[in-house]
Amino acid sequence: MSSPGTPSRADAIREFVGSAKFAQAVSLLVIGLAFSTHALRALIGWPGLLAALAGLLVLCAASLVARWRAVEWYGILPLTILVFVGWCAASVLWSTTPGASLVRVIYLVAFAVLGIYVALMRDTIQIVRAFGDVLRLLLGVSLALELLAGILIDSPIPFLGIQGDLATLGPIQGIFGSRNMLGFVALIGFITFVVEWRTHIVSRGRAIASLALALGAIVLSGSPTAWIALGAALIALAALYGLRRAPAASRWRWQLALLVTGAAALVTGWLLRIRIIELLDARAEFDVRLDLWREISRYLSLNPLQGWGWVGKWPDAPPYTWLEAGAGRPHESALNAYLDAYFQVGVIGAFAFAALIGVALVRAWLLASSRRSVVYVWPALVLVAIAVTSFAESFALLEGGWMLLVVCAVKAARDMSWRDALAAGRAAGDARG
Repeated sequence: MSSPGTPSRADAIREFVGSAKFAQAVSLLVIGLAFSTHALRALIGWPGLLAALAGLLVLCAASLVARWRAVEWYGILPLTILVFVGWCAASVLWSTTPGASLVRVIYLVAFAVLGIYVALMRDTIQIVRAFGDVLRLLLGVSLALELLAGILIDSPIPFLGIQGDLATLGPIQGIFGSRNMLGFVALIGFITFVVEWRTHIVSRGRAIASLALALGAIVLSGSPTAWIALGAALIALAALYGLRRAPAASRWRWQLALLVTGAAALVTGWLLRIRIIELLDARAEFDVRLDLWREISRYLSLNPLQGWGWVGKWPDAPPYTWLEAGAGRPHESALNAYLDAYFQVGVIGAFAFAALIGVALVRAWLLASSRRSVVYVWPALVLVAIAVTSFAESFALLEGGWMLLVVCAVKAARDMSWRDALAAGRAAGDARG
């Protein structure tokens, strides 16, 4: 029996769950699980992964309840997230696989909740630090296992999908299941490590080692998609560097000039796409995608408005088996997030998804170009990487990529909300009145 003035066990637990250290630990677990789903499925199967996900959601809920009064709940979610997830949930009603769609929508919502938790519980610099710590570990483990498979034992590790091609300088997959996913994670790591370096979160030596790790993973992955997205991120970084040093009064002119230049670059890139593909030695990958996209276009006209129903990663059921048969090889996605959203949830879902990325990117870009702290550059560059990668992969709709998109969208909305702008304008009008 506790003496008067001594906190009870329940109070001690509540204090621990509501502490900043607990939120930090849970955030690290969230990021680690979201980007390790392939390895976890290989090690403990779907039941183990779902149990880990459920347990993590319980920890997030407990942390949120314990810190309820410290969280600013007003306007926590951008409307774009609500519209997209709501439309995906509604698609269960007309899905060709309603049971699978219901389960997959719950899975989508679960990772969205994890992203919302991270965005609510941690400020931007803490999020950068958490992503930096986790991605350093995952990339390090990936290269260590590739070293083991490719040089030390000279044999693949089949259950992880590691082919053991490090001795021939790749392509390698790490613990992520594919070279393109490794390239994407390494790219996000590279952006994170740059921001860590510039904000002095870590020492210079650790930052340089981390950047070398990320660049090494990108090179060894042999992913053309990662190289294109890296180029776009570096161009965006240079543009933000210039904008942040431009006088505030003339910054809008530079923003407009960048918009025009960006549009011109997109048109030029489209016109020169074949030459760019040849320079990146990506003709084989492009042909695979082109065959799949042609096959998808045959079925889009059957359900253009509402799509075939949300499923996320493609199940072994029609119409996805038809697409694989027509393309001549198995696929887990449309290899294009925008087209995947179009096929699964129709025109409305595709527009909602594009609006989610677009609105978040505009908000994050304006914040990055106007706020003094360098840390605001991170969401903008990550969203640039997501937007570009989504033209060749569906990572932004699945697990870690989707969680990352939600984190960036929520942070951008909370730091630059149109609701707050309207409230401020209304208050100013009342004051003048």
